[in-house]
Amino acid sequence: MTHIWPELAKGVVRLGYADAGGVRTRYIEAGDPDSDEAVIFVHGTGGHLEAFTRNLLPHAEHYRTIALDMIGHGYTEKPDHDYEIKHYVKHLVDFCNAVGVKHAHAHGESLGGWIVAQFAIDHPDLTATLTLNTAGGLNTDPKVMKKVYDVTMKAVAEASPETVRARLEWLMNDPARVTDDLIEMRYGIYTQPGFKKAMEHILCLQDMDIRMRNVLTEETLSSIQAPTLVIWTDHDPTAPVQTGQRFVDAIPDSRMVVMSDCAHWPQWEKADEFNALHLKFLAEHG
Repeated sequence: MTHIWPELAKGVVRLGYADAGGVRTRYIEAGDPDSDEAVIFVHGTGGHLEAFTRNLLPHAEHYRTIALDMIGHGYTEKPDHDYEIKHYVKHLVDFCNAVGVKHAHAHGESLGGWIVAQFAIDHPDLTATLTLNTAGGLNTDPKVMKKVYDVTMKAVAEASPETVRARLEWLMNDPARVTDDLIEMRYGIYTQPGFKKAMEHILCLQDMDIRMRNVLTEETLSSIQAPTLVIWTDHDPTAPVQTGQRFVDAIPDSRMVVMSDCAHWPQWEKADEFNALHLKFLAEHG
């Protein structure tokens, strides 16, 4: 079984912090640090950059490649306000400016997909390509929203290796894919002083009133100019494949790939397959 840092130790990576519009932001990168074009991986609700440690180096063979902790998440700064999509998009733009990225191959998983879709809508000049990986923003199922809130908040409010494992297992089609070091990494994040309050701010999008003023629509998605790859899975716990098809039907230059034996983290669960299909898409549009 592959673990986080042994995977990264195979290459040259840079882990550090950037001032993204006044928000101290943790990120990791590999590849040419001077390139103004980069693949940027954006994680989901309650996540952190380690979600992409199995993807960083394979992509860095071809591109400057970056993963970051979004505002309120991981070890990035946590301002005391609810985090709605406009706040995440501003943070992503500020981050790109801070690290000199002018052309982003923006990849988002779950909440990250929602963020990068809105990023592509609002900032077509910054978006070279778009990848939506089991993306949020179109699905408003109250049962799923409650599940996300309950399992995530429990992992913070009652933080233990067991509650953190339960949160991570929800992401995987095979629970054995949750590694001990991934649990330890997330447990350390979730037990930071004040993180419960930060998680309340993160989970504001599970409130229906707040969610509905942030949702993506077919009309807004139709304005996306970037070539788009939609990645869905056969066991996604948040939405069926038909939701992925809604993205494809709405976005003009888009197509979908459905990965099998995966739930909500295909980039981790089937990393080799994911890397191959994502790099093929990028090569076609790079």
